[in-house]
Amino acid sequence: MKKQMWIIAGFVVVIVLGAYLIASNVGTEEAGNAEAPNIKKLVENISTGKETPESASINATQLIVTDKGNQTRTYDLPQKEFFLSIAPYVEQTHPCAIHSLTGCQGEMKNKKFIVTIHDSEGNTLMKDAEMKAGSNGFMDFWLARDKSYLIRVVHDGKVAETQLSTYDEDNTCITTMQLS
Repeated sequence: MKKQMWIIAGFVVVIVLGAYLIASNVGTEEAGNAEAPNIKKLVENISTGKETPESASINATQLIVTDKGNQTRTYDLPQKEFFLSIAPYVEQTHPCAIHSLTGCQGEMKNKKFIVTIHDSEGNTLMKDAEMKAGSNGFMDFWLARDKSYLIRVVHDGKVAETQLSTYDEDNTCITTMQLS
């Protein structure tokens, strides 16, 4: 009889311990999900200066942020979307491939543009949309991955047009659109 009691007590301990561990793990997963940032919002906040890390850059697949304490965090970008930052120019530009949200500066800060975007299948994603470049001179876009696009930008009667694609090897910083 005592042996059966010990066996039952052992099972109870195992069940209680298992329930505790499962409950602890569920809580941790939920807390982790709650803390995961909205990447698009984080990019927007850094790009507009609402958040001011030491540095932040964005390539085709990741956002890399270094805070003031020199801690670096890497975030995966959405699997189906690609980030492009475009700085049209008239006189000055800089060579760039990977956009620095905290460092790149375009010539046409806070200027308004008319933007049209077509994909390679002939779909119009944006037609004559008025957009304003940020205080860094860039306009940010989230486009579908693994596609090609024709992008047209107009400002004060001057036009720039280019073909871009959104594959993993493509640039996120576009500084080659000279308005003429």
